[in-house]
Amino acid sequence: MKIVCYKDKILKAINSVVKGVATKTTMPILEGILIQTNDNEIKLTTYDLEIGIEYVMECEVKEQGSTVVNAIMFSEIIRKLPDTEIYISINDKNLLEIECEGSLYKLATMNPDEFPELPKIEIENSIEVDQNVLKNMIRKTIFAVSSEETRPIFTGCLFEIENNKLSLVAVDGFRLALRSIYLSKQTNNFSAVIPGKTLNEVNKIISDSFEPIKIGVAKNQALFEMDNCKVVTRILDGEFLNYKNVIPSNWETRIRVNKNSLQDSFERISLISASSIEKEKKYPVKVSVDIGKITISCTNQTGEAKEEIYISTEGKNIEAGFNPKYLNKKASDLTATYTVKFNSMGMYNSFMNSNRKRGWKPTNKSLICTYSFIK
Repeated sequence: MKIVCYKDKILKAINSVVKGVATKTTMPILEGILIQTNDNEIKLTTYDLEIGIEYVMECEVKEQGSTVVNAIMFSEIIRKLPDTEIYISINDKNLLEIECEGSLYKLATMNPDEFPELPKIEIENSIEVDQNVLKNMIRKTIFAVSSEETRPIFTGCLFEIENNKLSLVAVDGFRLALRSIYLSKQTNNFSAVIPGKTLNEVNKIISDSFEPIKIGVAKNQALFEMDNCKVVTRILDGEFLNYKNVIPSNWETRIRVNKNSLQDSFERISLISASSIEKEKKYPVKVSVDIGKITISCTNQTGEAKEEIYISTEGKNIEAGFNPKYLNKKASDLTATYTVKFNSMGMYNSFMNSNRKRGWKPTNKSLICTYSFIK
């Protein structure tokens, strides 16, 4: 194998696939990148037996071949080389040679025949959305994916297509995040729970552009295809939360508040709530809604804090307690006007884009980002 490529192109490919390298494994081959040539292209592949990533790029191929090289060492060497042409080849001792200007590195390789094949997926259902849309949907829900392995199903995000609407739902026992859009093309109803780890990596790979990404689902695997890259992942088994029963249909109180004012208040209150002498105790932030204002307060051994913001209110006065780190996260993800709804079950808030008119029904041109805090 002998190839010539520019640093920026191969580094982009490496950065895309390195997310699929196994970090804790007894199989050294899974710590590598499979490099394969095909005419004037090379394909880089990584696979940790849960998520597999392939990236195809054009380059000058002088000799065909394939090999596996340690991903971390290979990527770090490429990253440190000058921004110019790089020559990569296999010598007669089966070492991978990397040449660039006055630099020469030789790395041990592994047998490419021992690298596990990515699952071959027979797509049963699929959808296509713009990459920037999916990126935004993942960003607005991934924070609520659980990290508790005791409930594996909640370590993933629900992809649900129903009546031509795509919804992403994540829940960790404290928060529920929901983001929905209407699809431009008719499609079947289906659902799948994608691991949060996979979505984090997909979110890093896709661009903030209008280029399409295809999402396909089979019996126990899912496929994300974009540009010259594809990601294969397993689907989580189990029954996901019936989120529609969690989000109430009726509201006792609704307020409209400036996002920056709300976030700044929560951040200042957090200075008190997070500074308790008794670290094992949790002191919630109390939110009180009265006519024309919202009061945010916290009291512990360190001291007391109270913030008042003048707002537009509808409905009953109400009091509720929340973990401030969750509220800080919500506000930091939003812009412009922040609309918050309360009822006896908890708190639900919906961000309205500046392009939206008043009202709560989603449209094709505007996205609703919804979160539910469950007591």
